[in-house]
Amino acid sequence: MSEFVKQDSGKLRISLIEPQFIKGTAEVLTMGAEKYSTGNWKNCEDRKRYEDALLRHIYDYLQGNKCDDESGVSHLYHAACNLMFLDSFDREEK
Repeated sequence: MSEFVKQDSGKLRISLIEPQFIKGTAEVLTMGAEKYSTGNWKNCEDRKRYEDALLRHIYDYLQGNKCDDESGVSHLYHAACNLMFLDSFDREEK
């Protein structure tokens, strides 16, 4: 019997991301898809709207308001969605 070998050094360790963070972000995205339509965020031509939304959620969180009043979901998950949107726009520009 031979020794097990797996050439995975240097590969991304996706398991390091907390599952609840992914689920919370997906919860916000699901609510947005139900409210506006799936992928509606991609139609925004003014990225400043997402930059402002990101900062609103971050500042609310930093001021001790952990959850968004409308959704009841963590401001951090809302911020993560806005970061994803901005990242997508940045990658699209390249």
